[in-house]
Order: sequence, then structure tokens, then C-alpha cells
Amino acid sequence: MISVPGFIDLQVNGYIGVDYSDDVLTEQDFIRSAKALLKQGTAGFLPTVITTFEEIYERNLPMLVKAMKAPELENRVLGFHLEGPFISDQPGAVGAHNPQAVRKPEPAFLRKLHELAEGQIKLLTVAAEVEGVEELIACANELGIAVSLGHHLATPEDIAKCSAAGAKLLTHLGNGCPNQIHRHNNPIWAGIADDQLIAMIITDGHHLPPTLIKTIIRAKSSKNVIITSDASPIAGMPPGRYNTLGNVAILETNGLLHNPEKQCLVGSSATILECVNYLASLNILTPEEIIEVAFSNPLRIIGVSPDSIKSDTSFAWNNELQKFVEK
Repeated sequence: MISVPGFIDLQVNGYIGVDYSDDVLTEQDFIRSAKALLKQGTAGFLPTVITTFEEIYERNLPMLVKAMKAPELENRVLGFHLEGPFISDQPGAVGAHNPQAVRKPEPAFLRKLHELAEGQIKLLTVAAEVEGVEELIACANELGIAVSLGHHLATPEDIAKCSAAGAKLLTHLGNGCPNQIHRHNNPIWAGIADDQLIAMIITDGHHLPPTLIKTIIRAKSSKNVIITSDASPIAGMPPGRYNTLGNVAILETNGLLHNPEKQCLVGSSATILECVNYLASLNILTPEEIIEVAFSNPLRIIGVSPDSIKSDTSFAWNNELQKFVEK
């Protein structure tokens, strides 16, 4: 039987109304949201703090470090993903992030964040075209932080430069860029073409069409793809109108979460299990390959042993339903 203790999510911005980048986040709320998420097929995850101001990092990172040490979260909260603040501040590329909080690459500031997080930053998203990014990548590598490229207007040359400097991944490839881009010279094609970069993709049924999911997987192979949920703080909430991540966001009944004014998505409303089963419905990968892209690969990139992941539940492939279900 093909089974797994759950799936690994490298990008979770919040859950059931709890925002991990919020200036009113409490340790108790984080633990409550994490415990709820871990009951929904998530075996381990990286809480993600998006682009924000220095005082929020100073407040939230130490709090999250303390919270992740709670016995019920041990070996389940696997570190942190900082999506920013070293991204593009340009419309389209900045997405749902606050452009006023974007910073130019500063190794000294990254070292400060590393100290605030007690060395628990596992993943850092940066824009590939910003001045000084190569020095920042070198600093991240020295600190043991995997660098991912995203939320940018990068050229193929920018992507190649960062790949050569030691960047390892692409953050939600196919998203985090303007709706209208050059048909050939753009960060999507450049990211697909770079054999050194692992593509993280959001398979919630809204962020990418099946044709692009298939193209990325066929070009990269299952060994070089990781799926994430990019779960918004609104994930797990009923449809409606919300203020989240600095955006007015509408959660539709079909799960689409978007800012109609900016014409951008605001993360997803899905869990990683829902993303896994949407991917399974496309019949692109075998069940074994799905475990690779949603369990083995994310653990490998953040240096965590699969044997360390302990879960109260496990999920097995159901041939009749053609999806993973709780055993």
C-alpha cells in the first residue's frame, strides 16, 4: 500500500483567520491554527512571514520560535519561510505584498532576521533582478537558508545569474508576476528552462491551469518539483469578504481567493492535501511521484529527514477514488 504520514507544505501564510505576519499575532493563536492545520493532512510545514516592516519581524519571529517548541508542534513546524522583504515592489510582481515594506537586498538585515529566528529560517524568497541579490544569496547560503526566486520581473539573464550564485528554487512559478508579460523573455519560461532550479507550484485549481502544471512537471520531472498550498490566513474559513495580508479579498464558493481591485490572487484557500488531490485528478503523476513532490522533495530541500516526521494519522492512495485519503 502506498501511504505517507501526511504532506509537507513550505508556504503557509496562516490558517482559520490567523495571519502569521499580523502585528497582533499571539503565540496561542499560532498554536491553535497550526494544530487545526495538522489535522487536515499536513504532516509538517513552514509558517510563512510575507514582506513586512522591521518591527513586525522583531515581534513575530521570536514568538514563532517559542511557539514551534510546543510539544504538540515538535517536528511538525519545521522552520520558517520568509517570502520577502527582498522582492520587487512593482505592480504585478509585488502581488498581495505591501510595496512600502519591500527592502533592497541587505546581508546585514538578513543576518538580523536569522538571529531573531534563532537560525530557523529554512527558505527565503527574493527577486532575481534586484541590485545586490548575488551577495544576499551568498549570505543566505552561508547561513544554511535555501533561496527561492519569485515576486520579480526577472529576465532570463537575471535567473541564470542567481542560479549560478546558489539559488535553489522558484517560488510559486507561474504566479507572482504581472498578468501581461513578454511572450518569450519572461521569468516563467526562464525558470522552467533552468535545470538547476526546483519549481514550487501551487496546485489548488486556481493559481495555474492544468496545461501549465503539466508543462512544468514534464520539463522539470518529479524530482525537481515541489507543490505548496500558499495557504492564506483565510484558508479554512467560509466564503465571504475579508481583509487579509493588507488586501480586501473575496473568497468565492469555489475556493478562489482574490483581490478584485488589484486583479491578483491573495494566496489560496486550500490545504496541501487539497492541492495534492487536485494534482492527482490531472493524471500527470503516479501516486509514488505525488509523494515525491509533496513529501520527499520539500523535506530534502530544507534538510529534514523523513524519519523525523511523526503524525497521528496517515494517508493512503485510494484506487477507487483516485486520491489520497486518511487511512
